[in-house]
Amino acid sequence: MRYAHIHLLIGALLATCLFAAPAQAAPVLCDKYASTTVQNGRYVVINNVWGADTAQCIDVNQNGGFTITQAAHNKPTNGAPASYPAIYAGCHYATCSTGSNLPMQASSSAFGSLRTSVSMTYPGSGVWDAAYDIWFDPTPRTDGQNTGAEIMVWLNHTGSIQPVGSQVGTVNLAGGTWQVWYGNIGWNVISYVRTSPTSSIDFTINTFYADAISRGYAQRSWYLTSVQAGFEPWVGGAGLAVNSFSFGSGGGTTDTSPPSTPGTPTASNTTSTSTTLAWGASSDNVGVTGYDVLRATGNGSFSPVGSVGSTSYTDSGLSPSTTYRYRVRARDAAGNLSSESAAVTVTTQAGGGGGGGCTAAATTQTQWNNGYVVQPVTVTNTGSATRNGWTVTFTLPAGHTITGSWNAVLSVSGSTVTARNTANNGTLAPNAATSFGFQASRPEGNTQVPSGYTCA
Repeated sequence: MRYAHIHLLIGALLATCLFAAPAQAAPVLCDKYASTTVQNGRYVVINNVWGADTAQCIDVNQNGGFTITQAAHNKPTNGAPASYPAIYAGCHYATCSTGSNLPMQASSSAFGSLRTSVSMTYPGSGVWDAAYDIWFDPTPRTDGQNTGAEIMVWLNHTGSIQPVGSQVGTVNLAGGTWQVWYGNIGWNVISYVRTSPTSSIDFTINTFYADAISRGYAQRSWYLTSVQAGFEPWVGGAGLAVNSFSFGSGGGTTDTSPPSTPGTPTASNTTSTSTTLAWGASSDNVGVTGYDVLRATGNGSFSPVGSVGSTSYTDSGLSPSTTYRYRVRARDAAGNLSSESAAVTVTTQAGGGGGGGCTAAATTQTQWNNGYVVQPVTVTNTGSATRNGWTVTFTLPAGHTITGSWNAVLSVSGSTVTARNTANNGTLAPNAATSFGFQASRPEGNTQVPSGYTCA
């Protein structure tokens, strides 16, 4: 799993290794925290070996890129990477490029025009990710650790590494399909992992930031402080290269007008574990991109349970004989949210899973001294009718902690873990199956894994 960047760049004390390069030459940086500027200060290139003491050198291209020429890294893939060599515009730990106009508040009319592109080359070996690292802070910070949002855009990766947190969805943005991951490590980390790798991309910063806002992970009032493109190597890394990088204004303005309020939802096809909602469409000056469905149990508070691009949603994994309330809000491409609709109240039917029995079978995919990945946990409908919703429970050994999950919503109470289906995998025809997975940590040397999987 990828962890936070604790970048410790120290301004004027940073140095290149081996030899001093003449002005405007392409230096080779080997010092852990070495940096240099390119294109007359427009961008900063950093070696940034923040997570290891192994050697790493990068050959800087004065035209706007770099190549990792030496990397002796061999980090465990369940921990932090060795480094983040990158090229960036903006300010990072008091080292700022020139002419970027950063920090810039995301509510600024100029923010919507900010565009970046990168072209990369990948070697045939090693364990690494190729990613943008885009930083936001509640204040116009130019030094120190940002505490707002860290947007990671993974163009490619190898090995078993994964982003911070757990997968929370999938989205189509910037010409590709991306897994969306979320975690909090003192600040929000929202990672977009491309399902089909690419070596180049061109997008507006607001494309991904608006999506993060719509999910409740970022705020329009926060400030963009830097846009970085580079690599996180765990094993090896030599041959990774940024061929070209750009950042600047690409035209356009930020949309600040929210959509109209959606119509009041109506409920249909309510079973003991699911219900289908439908509502009237919203309108927007540019265009509605989707809707967030919010749910409250009984008289509790509302919280988001799903996002869709249409005007209907099936909520599954509910409890029998339970009263729920639902509201809907619309969002546009700029991340503007409408007011919430009026609420509809739904009470699920009594009874079990709406289609007979089910089974759960787990496979431990990989494990190490202090952790493991269980995948797949296969859920099969053994009944004679279609099943709408499933719940899997299992026992977590003492001292173990769930650190991430995918394709299910997990909750932990004592040693009991409850996994419920998502909105996309709750309906199972007879003999049909789906699966989910999770990662956990455990005490050093402990070899136990969860047991007692049951399905209902």
